[in-house]
Amino acid sequence: MTRLLSRRLLPLGFMFLASGIATAVVGPFLGLFLSTAVHAGPVQVSAFLIVASLSGVAMSQALARISDRRPMRRTLLLAAALAGCAGTGLTSVVRNYWILLALTVTATAVAGSLYPQSFAYARQVLTSDDPARAAMGISALRTVFSIAWVGGPPLAAILLDRTDFRYVYGTAAVLYLIAALITTRWLPEIEAPAPGSSGGLDDGRTPRAMYPIIGGFVLLTTTMVLGVQAMSLFVSEDLHGTVGDSGLVLGLCAALEIPLMLGFGALSTRMPLRRLILFGAVCGVAYQALAATAQATWMLAAAQVLNAMFIAANSGLGISYVQDMMPLHPGRATTLFTNTFPLGQILAAPLFGVAQEFDYRLAYVMNLGLAVLGLFLLLVAKPPARTVPEQVPRIGAEKM
Repeated sequence: MTRLLSRRLLPLGFMFLASGIATAVVGPFLGLFLSTAVHAGPVQVSAFLIVASLSGVAMSQALARISDRRPMRRTLLLAAALAGCAGTGLTSVVRNYWILLALTVTATAVAGSLYPQSFAYARQVLTSDDPARAAMGISALRTVFSIAWVGGPPLAAILLDRTDFRYVYGTAAVLYLIAALITTRWLPEIEAPAPGSSGGLDDGRTPRAMYPIIGGFVLLTTTMVLGVQAMSLFVSEDLHGTVGDSGLVLGLCAALEIPLMLGFGALSTRMPLRRLILFGAVCGVAYQALAATAQATWMLAAAQVLNAMFIAANSGLGISYVQDMMPLHPGRATTLFTNTFPLGQILAAPLFGVAQEFDYRLAYVMNLGLAVLGLFLLLVAKPPARTVPEQVPRIGAEKM
């Protein structure tokens, strides 16, 4: 495992870090960029954000189907990284709304497949060495993305304070290029799983049990998105705190997530993934209940322990849980899970509008209902009886 870590997972971790920071420096400020640098109106900004999410989902799903048919995952990683470099590089200088929208549905959408394809690549690497520890490795790599999102937004804020969006998007372009160089130099192509090695799940069809499970994850992800969107306004208007207080609450949650993801990853070698994910979903329900009834900022801050456990289990282990149900299609399985985030963003948008119209506490009341329904779907939907492949081809012709 140590040799595999140094030769495959370590470079993959650096690629995760580079691509994660690239998305983290531009993602949180996209609305601001469109409003101030492009001078787009509210309707144009809303349309842009929706189109960006939908095109990303469609492109990632299409590329996922291709990736599982032949050994070309490294090629797709390289193409996605280069697309990200081209998209952010052009965005650093282009200020025409329609050209930027065209870039979003093409280059940016292709770049969005880098995230799921990276986890699919990692899954095949880990399974070829020690299938029992695959979930722990995936959770550790997911932690790298969390670290990237801890540092990415502050970096972008510093760049915006001292320069402008040209340097923000230029920085993202350089980071995507670094990810492409890492892929070219240190990540070899890997063989596709052999047909017939998963106990019959090799016909390319998505197991029926997947649909309610993915639906449950979409609902739970929606609560994460809506909770973050409403946090600053809820703290300032309902709990009579400050914007700084909301930042501290969100920062506390992010800080707790990282060790908890590693902890859940370690537990995955001893306990079933489904049990850990259900526990995380229960924590999510409990958190939303506390948030909806919180009367002071300190109560919301204390509840972040539950929120962090929920996010760590849902985001850190959810990928492996879904991958286990489609072991011969890691690209499709990973993309099904990662697409729950943009779908959650789309669902959260109108709910945030409702909270704006009535009361920001309502956001967490709605989240409580969504979390309960999401937990119910995960609880009643059981994965296929046989989900782990008996034998997975090793990487290329190299000996580990």
